[in-house]
Order: sequence, then C-alpha cells, then structure tokens
Amino acid sequence: DLMHKGDEIPLGPESMPMQEVLLAMASGRLGCVGIVDASGGLVGIVTDGDVRRHAAQGLEGRSAAEVMTRDPKVAGPDQLAAEALALMTEKKITQLFVIQPDRKPVGVIHIHDCLRAGLA
Repeated sequence: DLMHKGDEIPLGPESMPMQEVLLAMASGRLGCVGIVDASGGLVGIVTDGDVRRHAAQGLEGRSAAEVMTRDPKVAGPDQLAAEALALMTEKKITQLFVIQPDRKPVGVIHIHDCLRAGLA
C-alpha cells in the first residue's frame, strides 16, 4: 500500500506555531504537515516549498495558517494510485492528501513511493 496512514499523517491546527510545524515535518518523512480545522477537515498544507517561500520574512512567531497553502489538491479514497501520480505530476507537487467526503484526511501519498513502486 502506497498510502501513509494513522500516526504517519502529520496534522496540526491552523494555530500551530511554525516551530512545531517544522518539527513535525522533520520527524516524518513526507515533507509536509496537513492543517485541519476544528472538525478535523483538511484546510491547508505546509510543504518544504511553503517554508522556503516564507523563510525570508522569518518564521518565528508565525502560525501554520500564515504559511500554509489553502485548499491543497487532494485525492479521494477510491482514486487509483496512477490517477494520484498523474495529478501530482501535472501540478508539480510531491505529496497528496487522501481525504474522505467530510474532508477528514485518511492518508498521504508521496510521489517518491509511487516512483519506487514503479508506477511512473
């Protein structure tokens, strides 16, 4: 299974301080943190790219909400891995959150896992 699930999914609230977001990114191997609202629905994602884009202004004292990409591209639980890979390739993104209809994350697919599995 190419999808990272459960404790492997790095998640945090919009209020999460960027220092904590960076720690969560460093401790996982996905290079991202999903940002969820009070009901647990995905509202954004913080990626390595977002961190680089905001680094010049400094991340000290900033929250995930200030740095995240809102409404990130997502996949549904029934989508095929090949479709997910096509979307990631087209949008030039390396991670894709898999969400249920209620927007709650059920997993993350990373392009490197797809490439290792020989899907490309």
